[in-house]
Amino acid sequence: MGLAAAWRGLAGQGPARRGEAGQGVARLGEARQGKGFDGMQIVKTVACTHPIVVIHGTEGRGKTTLGSKFPSPLFMLLERGIPRGVTVDAIGGLDTFEGVLDALRHIFANGTPHATLVLDTLDQLEALIIKYVCKKNGWASIETPSYGKGFVEVETEVRRFISAACAIRDKHGMTIVLIAHSDIVRIEDPRAPTYTAYHLRLHKRSRALVMDVADLVGFLSDELRITTQADGFNRERVRANAGSSRYLFVEGRPAFSAKNRFGMPEKIEIGKDFDIRSLSQYWAPIEEA
Repeated sequence: MGLAAAWRGLAGQGPARRGEAGQGVARLGEARQGKGFDGMQIVKTVACTHPIVVIHGTEGRGKTTLGSKFPSPLFMLLERGIPRGVTVDAIGGLDTFEGVLDALRHIFANGTPHATLVLDTLDQLEALIIKYVCKKNGWASIETPSYGKGFVEVETEVRRFISAACAIRDKHGMTIVLIAHSDIVRIEDPRAPTYTAYHLRLHKRSRALVMDVADLVGFLSDELRITTQADGFNRERVRANAGSSRYLFVEGRPAFSAKNRFGMPEKIEIGKDFDIRSLSQYWAPIEEA
């Protein structure tokens, strides 16, 4: 699916189908044309140098601050959560899903001098989508239609957003940063007893789409250490301790969702004066010898 098809989805002329955002619009990198056979075009693809980055974590972990460190960011502030001392360029008046789509259309059509588009936050975007879907269908709540059909409609609109973000990334070479809060989710894994983990604070349908399309999903948190102390009477007390350092975990673990397509180390320390080049070096273009 090309940019024109993606934009038809954003314009309401038909939603992107499942998987298209990750496989069609979100190309994996700049392609170099090769030789074909029997009319088939063969291209060489390389890792994307303008990734879609998802940063999630619990409240107050520094997600917005980290997003502000990306090169020349333009924020879509759906929540009023800018930390003290952080100043960013932001698009005003984004209090509806229609407003978000209008802003994306404008950026796609006209471009922007900014190098990074930051959405803060995904969970608030989903809330706006739910409100939009309910209004469009005349529902009192998203649970009004039976069999979870309300969230099927939400999934369609999330696809529209993803297709638009990918189209902007591909046309203008912008990095896309999506910030989200984390929730503790119950995991049913047939290989292990039921356990809980930190995942994006989104409905499972929306969450799957975002996880699919992202080139990097980082869980921002401190490093937890478990210690035990003898408590007398042959008992032990378990304590959880965390230092002052925070890390971006970029390899998935049973305790949290994360991923990357760049061969990054499993965690990167995010200090107060963090240099974003410590991250972007992993997707920067590789110069050919």
